[in-house]
Amino acid sequence: MRRRFTACLLAALALAAPAARSTDYRIAADRSHADFAVRLLWLHTISGRFMQINGQIRLDPHGLATVDARIAVDSVAMDSARFRRWVLAPEFFDAAQYPAIHFISEPIPLALLSTGGTLNGRLSLRGMTQPIRFELQPAACGAITTAGCVIEAHGTLSRNAFGMSTHRTALSDQVQLGLWIALGPAVE
Repeated sequence: MRRRFTACLLAALALAAPAARSTDYRIAADRSHADFAVRLLWLHTISGRFMQINGQIRLDPHGLATVDARIAVDSVAMDSARFRRWVLAPEFFDAAQYPAIHFISEPIPLALLSTGGTLNGRLSLRGMTQPIRFELQPAACGAITTAGCVIEAHGTLSRNAFGMSTHRTALSDQVQLGLWIALGPAVE
């Protein structure tokens, strides 16, 4: 009897596991983007917008969320075609060899995505992975329970830490990075 009860309990838990995954969220690529800005000669700012972000926010059994986002480097849009070619070249993003920027966060309480706070994680760019810290802005949609919520986060990275050490006299080492991630329901 006890063995049958244990088997039934394990079967019920196994069936319940896929339902728990349905609370994961995917990043709605058509409504998400990432912006960057870097100072040029301390007089001008070069900026661009990555138009393709894919990924998901996974929830673990303890209610902690992990953001896993991939940015397509060649999706960058800029006001100047010359600057776009320049940032895609080997001395900067090296899009031909490293087509994606990958961010994966440390697990955080799901509520932090709506209330705001610190989002620590690791950023992989140009074949190098470095720790990064973003500040989450409070989400206008409140508690994250439905699709359509937009998460906004801002951080700073060092170009040199990712091997982009050229043009040190003309370009700032500090790059401002902003993420606008729209959430959608997880794809089963």
